[in-house]
Order: sequence, then C-alpha cells, then structure tokens
Amino acid sequence: MSIIKLVANSSFYMQYNYQIREDKSKNLIECCQETQLMSLCQGTRDYNPKQMAIREKVFNTIISCFKRHGAETIDTPVFELKETLTGKYGEDSKLIYDLKDQGGELLSLRYDLTVPFARYLAMNKITNIKRYHIAKVYRRDNPAMTRGRYREFYQCDFDIAGQYDPMIPDAECLKIVHEILSELDLGEFRIKVNDRRILDGMFAVCGVPADKFRTICSTVDKLDKMSWEDVKNEMVNEKGLSEEAADHIGEYVSLQGGMDLAERLLQDQKLSQSKEACAGLSDMKLLFSYLQIFQVTDKVVFDLSLARGLDYYTGIIYEAVLTQVGETVSVGSVAGGGRYDGLVGMFDPKSRKVPCVGVSIGIERVFSIMEQKAEASAEKVRTTEVQVMVASAQKNLLEERLKLTTELWNAGIKAEVMYKKNPKLLSQLQHCEDSGIPLVAILGEQELKDGVVKLRTVATREEV
Repeated sequence: MSIIKLVANSSFYMQYNYQIREDKSKNLIECCQETQLMSLCQGTRDYNPKQMAIREKVFNTIISCFKRHGAETIDTPVFELKETLTGKYGEDSKLIYDLKDQGGELLSLRYDLTVPFARYLAMNKITNIKRYHIAKVYRRDNPAMTRGRYREFYQCDFDIAGQYDPMIPDAECLKIVHEILSELDLGEFRIKVNDRRILDGMFAVCGVPADKFRTICSTVDKLDKMSWEDVKNEMVNEKGLSEEAADHIGEYVSLQGGMDLAERLLQDQKLSQSKEACAGLSDMKLLFSYLQIFQVTDKVVFDLSLARGLDYYTGIIYEAVLTQVGETVSVGSVAGGGRYDGLVGMFDPKSRKVPCVGVSIGIERVFSIMEQKAEASAEKVRTTEVQVMVASAQKNLLEERLKLTTELWNAGIKAEVMYKKNPKLLSQLQHCEDSGIPLVAILGEQELKDGVVKLRTVATREEV
C-alpha cells in the first residue's frame, strides 16, 4: 500500500477531513490550527545553530582554562536519590524538582553539581582531586529568560578537594574566575569575597540567636536584589529578629575593602570577641596576599554583605558580578562558589571530612550577554567549520565533485558539496558566502584534463 493510501486510511486523517467538510467556519479551522501548535516547558529553550556556535565558543574558553589549571573531568547522574539532595540547600530546597514516584526509589533532579560531587567523593573514598564538570541542572525557580535564568541550565564547575595549606586552593579558584571573565570579554567585573565564619561571628556579636544564623544569612544574601530597608524589614517582621540586632548587622554589611578592611576588623571591638570571625579575617588577609601574587586584586573586593544562602558553605565565599552592562542584559552574578569542608562528611558512613573549595560559572547568564552582543554586532557568526566548498562550473561533474570531496575528507579537511547533479556556480558561491566558507575548489572539464583544481578565496574572488 502506498504512503498516500496509508495516510488517507488513517483515523486521524478521516476525522480531520470530516470536520473540515462538515464545518467550513473560520473559527473551527483556526481551532484545528491552534491545536497543532507546540510549545516548550516554562523555563526551557531551544538553541539554533548560531546560538550553539556562540555557546561552544564559551564552553571551549572555560574548559581550556580548567585544563590549564590541571583539572580532570567526571560525570554523575542527572537525578539522585531525594535523600542525597535534601537538607543541603537551606531555603532553596523548595526549588528542587522531585520525580514522580513510580513504586520505586524517591528521586530528584540534581539542583547543582556540588552535592553530587561530594557524594561521588564519599562513595569512592577519594580524598584528593582537582576536577571540572559541565552539565545540566534543574531548579523550580521563577524563570527570567532575558536575564539568563532558566529552570534547566548548564553549570560549569571547578573544584579542588583535599587537605592543603590554607587559602592556596581558594586563591586559585578566584584566579580562574578572573581568567575566564577576562577571556570572554564580557566587560568590567568585580569579584566579591567574604567568609561564612566572619558572617557567623558578625551575627553572634550583633545578637542574632544561633538557631537563626542560616535564615538571617539567607536574608542578607538578598542585598544584591533588595534595598537595606527591605532586607531589614524581612529580618524583623518575617524572621523575628530584634530591630537593634538588625541595625548592628546593617553597620557591618555596608563595609567593603581589601586586606586593609580585614586588618581593621581584626581590631574591631565587637568582632574581635568572636574567635570564629578572627579566624576568618586572618584567612582573608592570607587570601589577599596570594591574590596579589596571582595579580587579580584589582578585581577582588572584600564585601561583608555577601552571604550566599546555601547551607553547605563553611569558609570563604565569593561571587562575580558584571559592573558595566545595560538594563537589557542585566544578569546578576555570573560566577559564585566557596569552601565547603563538611559536605563530603555528610555522605561518609564514618563522617570523614574532605576539605573542598570550588567555583561555578553561570554559563546561561554569560551566554545571554554573548548572544545579545552578537546580535548587536555586524560580524557574522559562523555555524559550521567547513574550510572548502567543492564546486563545478559545468554540468555532469557530480562524480568528480564527490571524488574530490572524499579525498579532502580522507585528508582531514572539512569540506562540503552541494547535493545536486548540476548546480549553478552562482548558487554554490552564494552558499559559501551565506555559510562563511572561506575557500571554493572549482572543477571544470579543462581542469580535469590538466589534472588541476581552481582554488578561489570566496571573499575576494581571487584564485589562490
């Protein structure tokens, strides 16, 4: 039976045909057309070849930097046991995607790459590794597509696990952020650093009850999106903190600086009473001494308002933000990370700790900026890497074109040929211009007799 008869006999075709015959009304036709329209899940997107070309360039830049610093790569499942992820993200735990229970294990889609990495270290009893991991993660967040905030998105993580002297791995992570953002040429940026021990010490001396440290930390983390008055209001009216304690916190979180600020805070009458804060401040001084050696202090600022709401951070924390982007490409932070010395121990039967520090590049946010810059630029984005187009100026040369193309492929040269027996030369040249193919190899009867090929530069039309 022919394909036409098969379609004609299908129940769908008969039903659709019947509806159109029975009712010619415009509304019904529009209704039928609308039912065939497809849409994506909220917070997800497709990527066309041009967008993927930009994305690959960004990935290559990031991977090259990770490898330059001696990292090796791993991969972990896209979903984990629900118990693996719960209790690791604080108030952000509500953003975890749970998979429907089908009579087996309770599963969740991974929220980030850090917790699965810690689980991987504990399961495999690994105590030292420098690794990178680029993969998709999932969050039930409110998507803001133009700002690079999705529910399905890539993360590019670099982590150093192992017992080392203080602040050397931490400084290298900041160096990596500096290198990547500089190479991607996104514009001016600033890397904010703080320490969870300094925050906890600050909360303690300001009169925050110990059981409210994490929830107040999550509120302070909103200072990059909300005014101090709104943050204070949330602390007092929603979190039950005293107004006096909130005002004391406000005095500290307004401070920014470098090594000089760390030295000044070590002499602070209140903060110096906290051993935890003093340990964090001493390490902050040490960190800045290494950052000076790495030549990145011009972009790094010690900012006491930086909190990062994730529960697993135990020491240094950092976040990179762009400082010169227009409203149309406002994307918030483009990288973040910190030290999480206790996370691996949560998965180890004997609670053995493996100190870790890492950074995650917000690739979707970076990509949204690169994409908008590409659209504003007159420069064309190439979506293929074809080096030469094999063309013919005359008819009946398909076999010869295919033979030459095969020779080029066998030699490792990226080549392309039109899938027509007798394409017009103008059409073949136009395809080169549209695709950005730099060279065209032109075959003709005379060239075949002479055993030569004309090689022409597409942009100048000059023969090589």
